[in-house]
Amino acid sequence: MPRVVALLRGINLGANRRIKMADLREVFTDLGYEDVRTVLASGNVIYTGDTDHAKIERALEARFGFQVDVILRTMDELHQVVTNCPFNPSDLKKAFVVFLREPPDTSALEGRDFAPDEWAVNGHELYTYCPDGMARSELMNELSRARKGPTATVRNLSTVTKLLE
Repeated sequence: MPRVVALLRGINLGANRRIKMADLREVFTDLGYEDVRTVLASGNVIYTGDTDHAKIERALEARFGFQVDVILRTMDELHQVVTNCPFNPSDLKKAFVVFLREPPDTSALEGRDFAPDEWAVNGHELYTYCPDGMARSELMNELSRARKGPTATVRNLSTVTKLLE
């Protein structure tokens, strides 16, 4: 069975979607996954088992009472995400990976100047580099407005490398 990273979207960002990491580990253990651990409190679970996101989403909703979208990547796939990063940022917290279930539609981004921010796509990941940070990034604001697309969640490259450790 592969070692898998579950990236949960939108938990522990507000008062209504709080999940304790011990409770999160318990859900994954109850599903029969092994070697379950959480990394940071932003919804990152590493486990050994299958890659059935629908099963995990159903269990999370049953336990916590709200829907949580889950993006799964094997550790090998996550390693490739880092290897394929087109940027060489001096600050890993300013480079972001938008993890998607489907390849992204970038039509809203193409032909637009987001300088100093940059973006690139590789498969199911959209990479962004925001040297002035995410909060004031027009690129990240545009991506937020485009949330009608496929299921996605964002992690900075610092978090992604911690997941690999």
